[in-house]
Amino acid sequence: MRGLGARYDGDDLPGGPRRRTFKAVSITAVAVLAAVGLFVTACSTGGTGSRDEGAARADEVGSAAPAPSPSGSASAGQMPAERVDPIALIKSDPKIGERLKADLKPCVADAYPVDTSYGNLTGGASPDVVVNVMTCGDAVGIGTYVYREEGDGYKNVFMAEDAAVYATIDRGDLVVTKQVYAKGDPVAYPSGEDVITYRWAGSKFSQHDWVHNDYSRAVGDGGLDGPTTAEPSGS
Repeated sequence: MRGLGARYDGDDLPGGPRRRTFKAVSITAVAVLAAVGLFVTACSTGGTGSRDEGAARADEVGSAAPAPSPSGSASAGQMPAERVDPIALIKSDPKIGERLKADLKPCVADAYPVDTSYGNLTGGASPDVVVNVMTCGDAVGIGTYVYREEGDGYKNVFMAEDAAVYATIDRGDLVVTKQVYAKGDPVAYPSGEDVITYRWAGSKFSQHDWVHNDYSRAVGDGGLDGPTTAEPSGS
């Protein structure tokens, strides 16, 4: 995907280099932040199908026992970093079709094609959970789901099931990105993308913003020659 909220970037959307580029950028950013942190410490110490138009019904989903929180106290304003089993959430969700549940199998060993994000989307006492389900072969998104903790379980409060769909959390907003294909577009080269931002309002998500990006047809197809290097002039 490209553009705002994009998951993929590169030649082989969805799922190949685009996805790897996104993760590479994220890893680079983390490495830079870590380096900055070490520098500051050294200075201070002297040392070194689909529903995408809004909220889904808040049908209760069976509870998934959270894993223990990491040791150490959370900083002020930070929500507990509890973890849930995303596969258990999907499998016990009555709103998700049986076909998707049956197809949701490990790609290798016990590694499922599922990405999970945690963040404050609905203003609850615990982090909300965003689960993106993808295909094994090319990591094409086929469903995105948001779960809110209520009582001793989680409720599905948003779902979008479509080809090449992926959701992220951006400063308290839910950002859903969908690839747009025109007739004849190969899977690797969609014509564009829709980036839809949702915000929690009362008891459901409401659309807050929408952006459409058209992709250049020349990029990645070899339609434009790279820059040429001028011959050095004689002295």
